[in-house]
Amino acid sequence: MHPAMQQRVDGLAALRERTILATADFYAKIGLPAPTTEPRYKAVAKGKAWHIVDVETGKTRCFCFTYKAALRFVDALEAAATRKLVGRQ
Repeated sequence: MHPAMQQRVDGLAALRERTILATADFYAKIGLPAPTTEPRYKAVAKGKAWHIVDVETGKTRCFCFTYKAALRFVDALEAAATRKLVGRQ
């Protein structure tokens, strides 16, 4: 990655960390637990297949025919979504 771009990514990651800490501090002051992030994708059984559904949009992302494959794919999509969000912040 280009040094200028890497510097920007590092700066934005530091700002994100400060945001997370500030949010946790705020919730500690009012006595409530800090919100947690929910999974973006879930596996739903439909007939003989498992549909991988995007929770935010409600759209089916793909199909798998075994539970194990569906969970692997959900994990892969979650990891990809996390990487994309980290890159943009």
